[in-house]
Amino acid sequence: MHTPVTIIGAGLGGLTLARVLHVHGFPVTVYEAEASPLARLQGGLLDIHDYNGQLALKTAGLMDEFHAIVLEGREAMRVLDPDGTVLLDRADDGTGGRPEVQRGELRRILLDSLPAGTVRWGHKAASIRALGEGRHEVEFDDGSRVVTGLLVGADGAWSRVRPLLSTATPEYAGTSFVETYLFDADTRHPAAAKAVGGGMLIVAAPGREIFAHRETGDTLHTYVSLARPLDWFAAIDFTDTAAATARIAREFDGWAPEITALITDGDTGPVLRPHYALPAEHRWDRVPGVTLLGDAAHLAAPNGEGANLAMLDGAELGQALAAHPDDIEAALTEYEQAMFPRSSEVVVFEGAEVHGIDTDDDRLHALIDMITKKDR
Repeated sequence: MHTPVTIIGAGLGGLTLARVLHVHGFPVTVYEAEASPLARLQGGLLDIHDYNGQLALKTAGLMDEFHAIVLEGREAMRVLDPDGTVLLDRADDGTGGRPEVQRGELRRILLDSLPAGTVRWGHKAASIRALGEGRHEVEFDDGSRVVTGLLVGADGAWSRVRPLLSTATPEYAGTSFVETYLFDADTRHPAAAKAVGGGMLIVAAPGREIFAHRETGDTLHTYVSLARPLDWFAAIDFTDTAAATARIAREFDGWAPEITALITDGDTGPVLRPHYALPAEHRWDRVPGVTLLGDAAHLAAPNGEGANLAMLDGAELGQALAAHPDDIEAALTEYEQAMFPRSSEVVVFEGAEVHGIDTDDDRLHALIDMITKKDR
């Protein structure tokens, strides 16, 4: 009998770990604070990369299920100048390595791959204490407790497990998203729909960008990115939809109306999403019986890699445990030695080449460089 594994957090990383452990015959239980799989929306599109996220799904034996949820055509990309000038209009020819899926659908196939009862919903970790010899006791908000010989923190940015290993806490990364949605865009918001095209739209200027995805059907999901301090956002009353929308839109005065319509014509109120990050070189000394994955281990400002890295963490941790079923510490050491350098590498795309662009337009290269660079 393999050592039972306790995972805190039923996000993509924790569920990938649970699936790989299940495949290898490890008893595993996932404890999740949310009351049910449908307790909240799971976010928008994710591009799952062939060099990390897809590798994790292959390890989990879920590639067929993954291909079934891919949204065809969503790797198309348009890059515009703020005045609406088209700098790039690239179709999705089906040869890309970053197919798009809905986050909620990806989570569903992971959940469906696990035996009933693997995830214990409505269990929010309240406190965790070490018992010695690699054992830990987790107490939940409802007063229930579990003792485990192998604890994995897959519980995100504000992890309750992380303090067992590290004193690091997330700090504001200097940028925030403001999200909006446009529904039935092709008929109700045709100018914005045309600007976005069939996949992703990028429009950028120093300190402010607009990204938009075409999600399932003709729903447009907009991410307005602003490099502003937290107190700047705190001065905006996001409960007043009209006032908040007007204030955010003012930062884009002079931009083409089909672009700013992604803010001003939103069918939902603007939602603020501040970005937090752990230190880029976040490390910890080996502590018996416990480790972290995903944002709990290496939270970073959005760079297109977070979900992919969390899933790869889960897959590689599962493989390490399968390779060392009688030596947990050897497995955790092997996993962490690979995860630490991988998670601290700066994700830098080489200019326009990431999109297969062949052009001498210096404005386009400068824009792509600005969009895709990630500060250390």
